[in-house]
Parts: sequence; C-alpha cells; structure tokens
Amino acid sequence: MSQGDIDHLMELWDLSMKEHGGCAPFKDHDQMYQGIDDIPIGSAPWKCFVAPPPPDLPATAPEWKKQSYQIWYRDPDTVISNMLANPDFAHEFDTAPYVHIGPDGKRRWSEFMSGNFAFNHATLIYDNDNSTKGAMYIPMILGSDKTTVSVATGNIEYHPLYLMIGNLHASVRRAHRGGVIPIGFLAIPKGDRKYDNDVEFRTFKKQLFHDSIAAILKSTRPAMTTPVVRLCPDGHYRRVIYDIASYIADYPEQVILAGVVSGWCCKCDVMSSNLNGPANRRTKATRNVLLEELDDADLWDNYGIDADVEPFTEHFPRADIHEILTSDLLHQVIKGSFKDHLVEWVPMYLELMVGKSQAKVIMDDIDRRIAATPAYPGLRRFPHGRRFKQWTGDDSKALMKVYLAAISEYVDEKIVKAFAAFLDFCYLVRRTDFTEDDLNKIDNAVHDFHHYRQIFIETEVREDFNLPRQHSIVHYRDHIIQFGAPNGLCSSITESRHITAVKKPWRRSSRYKALSQMLLINQRLDKLLALRVNLGVRDEDEGPVDDNRIIAEVIMAPTREPKYPRNLKALAVYTQQPNLPELTRRFLHEQLNGPTDNLDIDDCPDIFSNIYVHHSATAYYYSPSDISGIRGMKRERIQSTPSWYGHHRRDCAFVTQDSEKPGFKGMSVIRVMLFFSFTYDGKEYPCALVHWFDQYGAHPDSRTGMWVVKPDIRGRRRKPYLTVIHLEALDRGAHLLPKFGSRPVPDDFHYAYSLDCFEYFYVNKYIDYHANEIIF
Repeated sequence: MSQGDIDHLMELWDLSMKEHGGCAPFKDHDQMYQGIDDIPIGSAPWKCFVAPPPPDLPATAPEWKKQSYQIWYRDPDTVISNMLANPDFAHEFDTAPYVHIGPDGKRRWSEFMSGNFAFNHATLIYDNDNSTKGAMYIPMILGSDKTTVSVATGNIEYHPLYLMIGNLHASVRRAHRGGVIPIGFLAIPKGDRKYDNDVEFRTFKKQLFHDSIAAILKSTRPAMTTPVVRLCPDGHYRRVIYDIASYIADYPEQVILAGVVSGWCCKCDVMSSNLNGPANRRTKATRNVLLEELDDADLWDNYGIDADVEPFTEHFPRADIHEILTSDLLHQVIKGSFKDHLVEWVPMYLELMVGKSQAKVIMDDIDRRIAATPAYPGLRRFPHGRRFKQWTGDDSKALMKVYLAAISEYVDEKIVKAFAAFLDFCYLVRRTDFTEDDLNKIDNAVHDFHHYRQIFIETEVREDFNLPRQHSIVHYRDHIIQFGAPNGLCSSITESRHITAVKKPWRRSSRYKALSQMLLINQRLDKLLALRVNLGVRDEDEGPVDDNRIIAEVIMAPTREPKYPRNLKALAVYTQQPNLPELTRRFLHEQLNGPTDNLDIDDCPDIFSNIYVHHSATAYYYSPSDISGIRGMKRERIQSTPSWYGHHRRDCAFVTQDSEKPGFKGMSVIRVMLFFSFTYDGKEYPCALVHWFDQYGAHPDSRTGMWVVKPDIRGRRRKPYLTVIHLEALDRGAHLLPKFGSRPVPDDFHYAYSLDCFEYFYVNKYIDYHANEIIF
C-alpha cells in the first residue's frame, strides 16, 4: 500500500472512530512506520561494507577494477538468535542430532538432524573440545541465487544470501514463517561486453563472492568453537555452538562455490569427459594437497579445480565446501534433467526416426494430447502443449505430471521406460521420510534410468551423457543419508523466498535506489512477523492446512446449489439420471442394515426429505511431501458441476475396497456424477452418485508403470455402472490420463470431454507426491 493510501485509510479510520469517542491508531504513514520501527523484537538492522578497488591502479585499468562494491548484510548471529527465540517454532524444532529407528528396526531419515552430517559434526565438536559437552548443535544452512526483478527490461538483478538453521523442520523452512531470512545482498560486478570471457574479470567476480560471504559470516565464527547462551523456542536457555552445515545453490553457483571448472561435478572427482566413470568424493583436504603438489594447468585439466578461487569455507572451522553443497531438486532434476534434457531429446529423436516434417506433425499431436489432459485441482494447463518460451519451475513440474502418457505411443518403449524410471526417481527423492527400502528403490530407479537412456545414444540423439546436472542423481542416496530429505534443502525454498524478500519489496519501492528501500521493508516485515508471533496471531490458511494431522477425510462443500429440484424423482429427471431414486434408496438400506444380496427395491426405505445438491467436496489428507501446512496436511477440491468455464466437470476419486491389499490393488477409481445430501430419521447423509472404473490387467502397464482402468459398462445397452456411496468412502481425488492410442487428437478437441471419449485411462501416479507415495 502506498504512503498516500495509508494516509487516506487512517483518515477514514479516524472518522469512523470519532463517533465512538476513539481515533485511528496512527495519524499518518510516518507515525505508522515509526511504530513498526520501534518494535523491540525481531530486529536485525542492515549494515554495509565496501570492497574498495586496489591502490595504485594504472589509468588504463578497466572500469570494473576501479569501482567500489557495496555489500549489504545483517549480523547472522543476531538473525540466528531471533530464530531461536521464536516460540512459534517450539513444536517444529530438534535440539539434538538423532538416529531414527522405525518399528521395523530399520533406520529412517527425514529432518536435517536425522542425517549423519549433524551427528558426525556434533561428535567431532565434542572430540575436539570436551568442554562443549551438552551444547546444542546449530547447523547453519545458507542459500543464494540471483534473481531478476524488472519484468520488462530484465536488466535489474539482485543476489540475496539467505540463512536457515537445520534444527527447524523442513515444513517451517518451506513455509513463509520466518525460517528463511535474507542476511545479505551480494554485489554483482558489471563490465563491458569485451570482458565477458576475460579470465581475470571472472576470477575477480568469483573471489568477491567468496570474500563477501566470509565477511558476512564473520560474527558467527567465535560461536563455532566456544558455546554461547541463547534463548530457545521452548523458552529454555541453552549453550549453543554454530556450524556451517549446508549450502543451497543451483549448478552454476555450485561451480563458483566449489572452485571447480564448469562441466565437472562439485561433489566427486569423476572426469568431466566421462561422468559415468569411477570417482572419489571431493574433500577440502584432498583439494589442499593437490594445490600444493600440482600446477594450475594440471589442476584445471585433470581435476577440474580452479586454483585461483579460495572458497569462503577456508575461513571457518570444520567447513568443507564439497561436503556441504547439497542436491538441488529444482534445478538439477526438474528443470535440468527433465525439461532441458529428456523433453528436448524427444523431438530430436523423432526427427532422426521419421524426418523433420513428420516429426513436426507428431509433436503437434503430442501438444494436443498434453492440452487434452483432464482437469485436476492445482494442475497447470497447457492449452498449446509445451510451445512457450518462458519456462518456470512450476511449468516443468506440471509437465512432468502429464508428459509420459502424451508420448508413450510415439516413441520407442525404451524411451518410455527411461522417462518412467526418471519420474519414479524424482518422486521417490521428493518424499519427506525415507527408509532403507526407499534408498534401495532410489538406487533401482537410477539403475533403470541409466540402462534405458542408452536408447538416446543408440539412435544418435546423444553422443554421451556428460551432463553434470543429470550426473548429480547418483549423489542423492548419500545426500539423504547425510542431510535427510532433499525437499528440505531445495533451491525452490530460496526461490519462493525471493518473492517476499526481493520481488515484492522492489515493486513497493520507488525504483530509485531501490535496494535501501527493499532492506527497510524486509526489516519492518521481520519486526511485524515477530510481533504477530509474540501476540499469538497466525496467518490465515491458503490451500495448505495447518490443522491437526488426520489420515484422510472428505467434507461436502457448505454451499447448497439453489437451482436443483428438492425432490428425489424430480432431481433424477433434471440431472438425466433416471436410476437415481432407486440407487439412493438402496444406498440408504445398506447404510441402515448393511449389505444385502438380491435386495428388492420395495424393501428399501423411501426418502421424503429435501435433496440438496453440492458442486464439490473437499478432501483433507496427510501429505508432507507436497506443498502442505506445518503439520503436513493438504486439501484439494473434488468437483462435480455441469458448468466449469463453459463445460461440465466431473472429477475422479479413489475408493478403498480392500485395505489389506497394498496400494492400488486394494482400490478403485470412481467418477463423481453428482454430490448430494439428504436427511433420514434425523440424520444427514452426504453422498455421491458415482460411475465406477475397472482395473484393466492384474499389473501396471509394462511401458509406463501406471495402472490402466476402463469405465465399467454393463448390460446389452452398454450403460455405465452407477451406484450411490457415502462421502466417507472417498479417499481423495484421482487423476486419469487418456490412453490415446495411435489416432491423433482432433485440433478442436476440448479437455472437458477426455473422460467421456476415450476407452482406457492411465491412473496418474505422478499427479502429486501423495498419490505416488501412498496410492502406488
């Protein structure tokens, strides 16, 4: 809100309060801002230091050498102290590293403190100094990523540095609850185009980056060896000791951080010319030995080490940059390996197999198949397939959910299996909780992917797979063992924080010397957040649910649609469902008396109450791997309406029929034709008229790995098999993908009719992580 709007609001507020003898809480925007600035809690003021140019530069030196570079920061020790003192984190906070053993006697990994890194480093601290016994281990998690704020010109960039602590649960770091704090805005040196490939300029930018981070973190160094006393979320004071434990960054930034050559792995020393070859883990000790023994050229060519860069971790105890760099689901897997690699290889493969002209025809039909995907809550639509230039991470995630079914009939079976194995890997590593069996499944998925992707070399789409981002998937097993679930250390956390810490504050600024205004906005927001916590105020829910944990529940929408008849027989005529009265009476008899074979309709109770139609129901379920509330709860709306953006929409859902059988073997898919409720003998019955689907085959499809279903059609007239079921029989929404076959999709086909027009459907196990984890 602008300052003028604030002043106007205060005037209106003051006028409305005068008749009650009161006044507005603030006179104008200046007084309101002063009130926020005076909040005594949550304060971490911004400061600035300058990197001056070297003395005695010649007059011919380039401009980038002559400039001074400002680095804005706030004391990370103060920021950590504020986090630790936040009582809102009391129930999502681990005070010590731990080893989680499940009921089956096997180890599990989830939160950061369940990993080996925290346990090993806490042990190392004690071994080095026994006086630290009893001190609470505070693993510092850093993250940085450049972001662009100017929509039109794209030339205004900022480079924020974020700080988190591993004691906080991943759900807190992923939510906007003060668990991810910007502690610095790093300088971005600019030079003329002639310096774009200048080695000296590149080295200067890299080292300035490292030196800036080292300077910002300087205040935390004493507490890395000597414990300090801090107030903790549970209200207790503890001795704490800091440790640099993790750094979140995409691959280009990891290259700078690790001081390696682009194209090499930052975690292991595998040769860049053979990223599938044998390798050892990179370490700080090994790097230092190589720097002493070899010349710069040998280091660059044979070990991928940039000898001119000194990592910031050299200035801090126990910190090893190669150890703390973590896997990045967003840029390595979703944007990198899937969108930039696999998806781009499909048209290349088609051109080699059928020629450029026919490949374009096929790709157009693949785009139409993607556009024909049935609707689902939160699913991003691709009305023109994948033909758009500006891709976001959300676009790539959405395409992952629907791409396999679109290409399965057009490409070699090995390509389909390569995609399926890669998607299985993606969804496995996105989980929140891991067992030893899950780690073995990840290994199997990586093995299958490496096996089936060879088709791209056999068909000459690729000459090799020396792709660092794709190579990174071999390190995910070790990441989970060391740091817990990867989704708690993903760059999507810092990218989402860009919105509130950089993009929105920039839009609120005057655009003139915007950074100082952005810093002030961030400082005030932190104070307001701290005050809200202090007062016990919580934000309203927006999709993710912060309610207590339950396994699953479906609740009817509160709105009763007014245009429908209230009589059961009249409703049957209106909805063109002539069997609705009989099916509803049979349903009521079963609810009252249990299942009965060969039941005569005359033995079923009559229903005389009003019938109320609803256009949706909301499913609530525990799904910590998806974007969810702080207790892992998520909600989704199941629609059944005759008009949704001009077309009907009848969503599908899962129904459990045999809880003893694993996954989908004990489940069925139904399509909701009508949500309605009625009252009998004083009790309300929320229910649904549903069309059943049958499993097609005893096992998932051998190509895609997805189950296949078909609509249950019975009788000589081939009518859909319909029943009425209680709403509590529904588990959650289901998403079906058409099994398109060999016929092309018409140009004018609308996705609203996909569930009506195709004979067979894949049960989409990639629609979200809950479906992949629980249903299959």
